[in-house]
Amino acid sequence: MRGTNAAATFTTITTLPTPPYRRSKIKGNKVMANKPDVSTINGKGYAMCSGGFYSKASFTRWTLHDVAYVARYHWIPCVFGAGLLFFMYVEYTLRMVPDSSPPFDLGFVVTRSLHRVLASSPELNTLLAALNTAFVGMQTAYILWAFLIEGRPRATISALFMFTCRGILGYTTQLPLPQEFLGSGVDFPVGNVSFFLFFSGHVAGSVIASLDMRRMQRWELARLFDILNVLQAVRLLGTRGHYTIDLAVGVGAGILFDFLAGKYEESSKTKSALVACGGLKGVLS
Repeated sequence: MRGTNAAATFTTITTLPTPPYRRSKIKGNKVMANKPDVSTINGKGYAMCSGGFYSKASFTRWTLHDVAYVARYHWIPCVFGAGLLFFMYVEYTLRMVPDSSPPFDLGFVVTRSLHRVLASSPELNTLLAALNTAFVGMQTAYILWAFLIEGRPRATISALFMFTCRGILGYTTQLPLPQEFLGSGVDFPVGNVSFFLFFSGHVAGSVIASLDMRRMQRWELARLFDILNVLQAVRLLGTRGHYTIDLAVGVGAGILFDFLAGKYEESSKTKSALVACGGLKGVLS
């Protein structure tokens, strides 16, 4: 009906540009807007929107309740933050070791009495060296057993990654042998041949074996290896066979290369699955 058509209402809606855009030119029915204002900070552009860049920063919305919550439920990062400040102070106030003096090692200071005992008793030193070599043999036997007998190559791949990286780093930075080093003919490597100090392959290999044992839920054997690894580290400090940093990095290296070996296994399985799917698709097509 004509009355109904006359009653029809047409509403025109004009959309305004949202801040920080502003109207500049109108061409036909289109509104042209300028780009947002940009300030340059350290060579980078930041949009100054809704009252400025800093008004959108996360820390401007923090409250005392948030700080108390973090301190209570996330105290570990807080401890590391305090450690950062403490060691910044230590580093900037520390007197450097002169080039005419041997390196300072806190582990050597702690094991000074053990070093004196081993230096005065070569038989005890030889016995501990033989036990340590037996422990290295246990690590090697377990890693090879996992690969050759159980068909699990992850620990072997991790050890290969680790010893290759150790060789590169050990040759790149060759640390001086400690002046009080106590060697033994039955120590590994056998015969007091030259070896890389950084980092400890003894410790890293033990960590790799222990992590594999935990994956297989061999908890007692893993704990035994951890205890023997600690005793091995104490002995290496007592004989001055490694610096403390060699042992600490050895622990981290074992964890790192076990993780990388796991990633390698995952990627290899994914590629094998894709190849198998591709081959099956070729047969069916």
